[in-house]
Amino acid sequence: MRLDRIEIFHVALPLIYPWKTAYGEDADIHSVLFRLVSGDYEGWGETTPFFAPTYSPETASTVFTLNQEIFCPLLVGREFETAENLLRALSVFKGNPFAKAGPESAWWDLQARIEGVPLHHLLGVKGTVVHAGSDFGVQDTLDMLLAKIQGAIDQGFRRTKLKVRPGWDLDMLRLVRETFPKHVFHIDCNSGYSLDDLPFFRAVDRLGLAMIEQPLFHRDLHDHAELQRQLDTPVCLDESVTSLRDFELALKLGSCRYLNIKIGRVGGISVARTLHDRARDAGIPCWVGGMLESGVGGGLNIELAALNNFTYPGDLFPSAFFYRQDLTDREMVLNPDCTFSLSTVPGTPYRPILERVQARTVRHASFAAA
Repeated sequence: MRLDRIEIFHVALPLIYPWKTAYGEDADIHSVLFRLVSGDYEGWGETTPFFAPTYSPETASTVFTLNQEIFCPLLVGREFETAENLLRALSVFKGNPFAKAGPESAWWDLQARIEGVPLHHLLGVKGTVVHAGSDFGVQDTLDMLLAKIQGAIDQGFRRTKLKVRPGWDLDMLRLVRETFPKHVFHIDCNSGYSLDDLPFFRAVDRLGLAMIEQPLFHRDLHDHAELQRQLDTPVCLDESVTSLRDFELALKLGSCRYLNIKIGRVGGISVARTLHDRARDAGIPCWVGGMLESGVGGGLNIELAALNNFTYPGDLFPSAFFYRQDLTDREMVLNPDCTFSLSTVPGTPYRPILERVQARTVRHASFAAA
């Protein structure tokens, strides 16, 4: 298709409750939305690297600026028959996967709407639902955390992810495991530890967790391999894998037994699908990670999660979990069995309301073909 027009919106969405992790605290989620227009059709994408370079070196501001000054002027007016071709046009630019994932993810939604098919059909899979997991950041009190976990179990979630950081880790985990001895838990360290914390990890290894997500430095693969050799609990990589090249090295080193795949972190939906397929062939199970996206990005995550090697429930959340009002014309709502229904309409069913987007917009740019 030809990209006749591109619009980008840097938005800030206030959270119901601050998101607390090993790298800090966020009261608002900063995200960048992309609107691609081809003829009478439009597609929307989203990439969510947060306000500050805490999760990754990228931020919503760097994503917006790169696309405003370099990427979008290069893309508008050109024909792209595949998402891979779009990424190839940006391949001369080093890194910046979140920035590249914005227009690339919108290409997929646009193409699905042009073809009149749900996005997961365009990805080559069919299905009806995908499973979601519960996820809790650092809480104000242990009682608050235990109550939220109990609520998730009562609701029927099959697994729960717990954020940890020094001072909110081993004692908390022991209490959680004692209170809920049969529930499936894993922890997300968000790069908050090092191999000097091996005694901590050996203690965690006795708690029967499903995995330990991103325990060490955000770009490390070697130390993760050393840690994995000393633990029975699987190590899951998140921040350390931003490309297929990263993952190939992780496989060679033995750095992980699980892989979290996030559309923004790896540079787009087509890269996410390639990583999924490579992990499947290597016997590494995957799951879809989230960045607290609005319904725009959340809908893309749901469609991606239909691929068959996403065997662990993903970070897929109802709108009301984080936001008092989403940006889309319908909220993301869980089914009673803690699943999300896949799209039955072209693209995804979560279409942004432009007035809501504009009300949350920090900055905006627009590009039209000559």
